[in-house]
Amino acid sequence: MKASKLTQRLSGSSMIGLIATLAAANMTPAFAQDAAALAAEPNNASTDIVVTAQKRAERLQDVPLAVTAVSADTLANRQINDSASLVQAVPSLTFQQGATPTNSSFRIRGIGTALFGQGVEASVSTVVDGVVAVRQTQGFTDLADIERVEVLRGPQGTLFGKNATAGVISVTTARPSRDFEGRGEVTIAEHGEYRARGTVSGPISDTLRARVTGFYNDVRGIARNIATDSWDNGSKSWGVRGKLEWDATENLNLLFTGEYRKTDADCCASTWIAINNPNLQALVGPINATRENRTLNDETVTYSNSNQQTYSLQADWDLGAATITSITAYQDYYLEVNQPIERINSSVPLFVGASAAYADWSRNSGIVDLSAFSQELRIANNDSGDFNYVAGVFYMHSDIKRPFDRRRARCTAGTFGQPCAPANTIYQSSASNIRLKQDSLAAFGQVEYRIVGGLKAIGGLRLQYEKGTNSGSRISPLVSGDAVLPGNAPVSGSITADDTAVTGKAGLQYEFSRDAQVYASYTRGYKGLGYEMEIGANLADQSVLEPEHVNAYEIGFKGRTLDGVLSFSTALFLADYSNLQVQANRSDIAAGVVQFAPTNAGKSRTKGFEVEATVRPDDNFSLTGAVTYSDATMNIDGLNCPQQFNASAPVLSGMPTNICYRPAAGVTPIQNLRGATLPVSPRWKISFAPRYEADIAGTNLAGFAQVGVNFQSTMNFSVEQDPLLEQPAYTLVDASIGVKQIDGRYSLTLFVKNLFDENYLTSIGHTSFLGGNTDLVGTFNKDADRYFGATLGVKF
Repeated sequence: MKASKLTQRLSGSSMIGLIATLAAANMTPAFAQDAAALAAEPNNASTDIVVTAQKRAERLQDVPLAVTAVSADTLANRQINDSASLVQAVPSLTFQQGATPTNSSFRIRGIGTALFGQGVEASVSTVVDGVVAVRQTQGFTDLADIERVEVLRGPQGTLFGKNATAGVISVTTARPSRDFEGRGEVTIAEHGEYRARGTVSGPISDTLRARVTGFYNDVRGIARNIATDSWDNGSKSWGVRGKLEWDATENLNLLFTGEYRKTDADCCASTWIAINNPNLQALVGPINATRENRTLNDETVTYSNSNQQTYSLQADWDLGAATITSITAYQDYYLEVNQPIERINSSVPLFVGASAAYADWSRNSGIVDLSAFSQELRIANNDSGDFNYVAGVFYMHSDIKRPFDRRRARCTAGTFGQPCAPANTIYQSSASNIRLKQDSLAAFGQVEYRIVGGLKAIGGLRLQYEKGTNSGSRISPLVSGDAVLPGNAPVSGSITADDTAVTGKAGLQYEFSRDAQVYASYTRGYKGLGYEMEIGANLADQSVLEPEHVNAYEIGFKGRTLDGVLSFSTALFLADYSNLQVQANRSDIAAGVVQFAPTNAGKSRTKGFEVEATVRPDDNFSLTGAVTYSDATMNIDGLNCPQQFNASAPVLSGMPTNICYRPAAGVTPIQNLRGATLPVSPRWKISFAPRYEADIAGTNLAGFAQVGVNFQSTMNFSVEQDPLLEQPAYTLVDASIGVKQIDGRYSLTLFVKNLFDENYLTSIGHTSFLGGNTDLVGTFNKDADRYFGATLGVKF
């Protein structure tokens, strides 16, 4: 069959030098011409990294914005198996583990989404093969057969849409290959961790290729549950992805992708890390509540089970001077969770005091049932010249259903710690069923124009319109005969809102040579309207969260030495946010009301600098390192105080700042914060990873060794600036050694995570059980303890 024009362009002397670049960059044929031109130039084929951060193929060195590109080899070398572990390779990225995927979040440069309500989009957008995830909960997945991950820092709304005010995590999976190939690997680690993944790829005909990837993970829990005599906080997951690529004509390429993932997890139960109430200790049982505690005692096992499927069709039509790209996608995501609250071992209510808000709370379950259709159509010029452009339109329709129910019990009389008599038991319950439908439509474009010599002007614009309808009802009580759960009276209602926004980008770039450039940019970012979808929402009198806006400024320099030994990039950044969307604690523990409400913070600012560098003095040794300093602060009025400050809060008039006070006698204390640090925002993150690899004389083997060091400074987990919810600075050191055949067919890696057994927590919070002001719970990752493992890989 006749070869396509796209293939012909890659023939000849450039083909050999280009194969590695194309494989590393996972390029579509639409990008092939630019890649060929890059590879044909001297001194770059072996070291250049090609990215699509601006929705066109470009050398990372040439992109005028801060981007970290993590290759498939880096992911494998550092045992990064899921998206949450990307923080090991990207210092400007932080991750907060919540009780469920719905309240876990990414942050870039200190900015992220501090909300667990599903009515609000993430500030860090997750994009997989060009398909934008509707909510951040979809982004916490296993990484299998990944070609590369690009983390774009700072607002990226011009090209990536309205939920990218902090940045973008763009994942590119491998495309079908033109030659038959396969690979697989198995990992076994301490404490019952087993992982397996495999890929087969190759041609079906001269114009048709396929790729199938599958994975299976069985990771035993890391918290010992006394009540069930089991390990909690583990997971089992599996998934399969299929890709079919067809050169339909000489200049039209079609790529169909279908993926299904399923995870069953008894995650993420928190453990007691501080107990100062002796009555609570008596109920909890034989648990030493410290920050090193790995034991819990609860007859109800937390669970978080999900399945996700995504189908997309990408078409690339090469017109010669430009390429038209269409990405049509459908995604479906279903998550079911239950998070018990009281965390004690009793299947019946116990008497814990007549004034206690509740004695039993094991039913606290919700569902996220999400589906979306999206269509993107864009055009970009092929040849990189004095005038380059990308322009397109984007449409998405999403439908999110959010059922939730709670049931708890109060015990009004009895003997402490003993089962409550039925006559003294008052059950309280409530259920909600809320649905949000949203439509988003946008037109966007970005151009680069060479003014003179190496000086370029950059301009981008995005016009976007969105509309949403949030409707639902709350039923109280849920069970006949129960009392109404406090703060959850029956209610129903609906609200429709829409908004139009114009955002964009302007900048200058000066290229001293192909190995050095400086740039400066201004970006206007936007995150859309927010809605209340959780059980405590005031559905009868709804209001929407105002859109979040950002004005961001960045100055950067990228360069490398002529011999390619040293490459580096630096960036200074300043971003001012208005109406930052955050989660505020509106609970009233004394009244038994547990409620968190979305709200707009007045203003927020993040500023700092980043440095990334790679040194390769020879073919055997490499060293990558990065430093990020980010000072992220906010202003917000009317926020709840840390609960241990409530009793002593004075009555003050006016609007005092940075102090807990009561506006009037008997009123719940509040605080007005100015210059307060954003949650989960460490000021310093530093990492470096040396690697040495060399052939072993007299064999067909090569040996390698690598160390990864990650330092993170102190950070706080609460918007309320609670000093009890602080994670001190810590450093994690990972290491690996191994051997592989020189041709790469077989490899064996031995690794250790957290070599020096450094303890850290991924979240800390108060408990409302018994109303203790200094009783705390926390969550932790498996690598909060040292463990060893091994990975065996094979390629053919």
